[in-house]
Amino acid sequence: METLTETIEKLSVGVASEFRNLSVFPLSLETQVSPDYLTLDEAIAAGSARANEVSEQGSVPDLSFVNDGSQPVLLLDGEELVGAKQNRVLNLTIMAPPMTTITIPVSCVEAGRWARRSREFRSTERTMYSRGRASKAEQVSMSLASGGGRRSHQGRVWADVDDKLAAFQARSDTSSMSDVYEQERGHLNDFVEGLSWTEGQCGAVFAIDGAIAGLELFDCAETMRKLYSKLVRSYALDAMDHRQGPDTEVAGGNAGEFLEAVKRSQIRSYEAVGLGEDVRVSDSNLTGGALIVDGRCVHLSAFSRRQRRDPSDHRESRMSRASARGRQN
Repeated sequence: METLTETIEKLSVGVASEFRNLSVFPLSLETQVSPDYLTLDEAIAAGSARANEVSEQGSVPDLSFVNDGSQPVLLLDGEELVGAKQNRVLNLTIMAPPMTTITIPVSCVEAGRWARRSREFRSTERTMYSRGRASKAEQVSMSLASGGGRRSHQGRVWADVDDKLAAFQARSDTSSMSDVYEQERGHLNDFVEGLSWTEGQCGAVFAIDGAIAGLELFDCAETMRKLYSKLVRSYALDAMDHRQGPDTEVAGGNAGEFLEAVKRSQIRSYEAVGLGEDVRVSDSNLTGGALIVDGRCVHLSAFSRRQRRDPSDHRESRMSRASARGRQN
């Protein structure tokens, strides 16, 4: 995909900032543009957009997103929606057209609930932790390649969330990802305060214990500013999972090499759910996806496979809830 390659070639990598065992290499572009869309948080807060179950019965892998506003709305890969019958995360980044209702692909991150708590979902201050997003990204790419749509492997997502809850010894009556974030809120906020966004920064390469974990890139520095704290929390939860302590020495990961690897990776393009094209990137060492709209790379996320730790398949049966699995189709 020429747009993706050209965008990466124009990036400049800044000096990394560090907090505990998490490093952030800022990315910037010479040409700065302003976003012509709203973020999910902005649209929901303004009352111009809302997310609902697709019907009264509901469907685990699908939600209805209504954009009544005059601007498109950016929905970020891994962004969490809470409420309704169970909490979900976005399977990939989507640009929802104005004045339109679309069905968006999601994954459940609350296996033990299928009961309505609210009519509509609300957005949160977090995205799914980066290792979970990496695993989900690979699952979505495989599903698209096989003609199965933008689906994750729901059982593996539940098992992955269960692993994270266990790692932090977080209590959750409904096996909800949100409970580990709530439990660790104070520590995660420390990372957000210790790793501030810099002027003109439109992206970042994240490293945990000196090893590259992933990349986030937007077409606008303003978009990165608005979503930066969500993304820091995503990588910080995995950094905390390493449990190396506050005095860990962070080696300098090679952000430039990772960008080159993304540029050389296998790229496949598909018509997007909303506006633009869904682009999937992969090779033996990385996995991810991008959204291209009107010739601009609106968002690119890519994750190192070396940072991913998939849960064992045998745990799926323990995590699956019959009430939820019966509604996946």
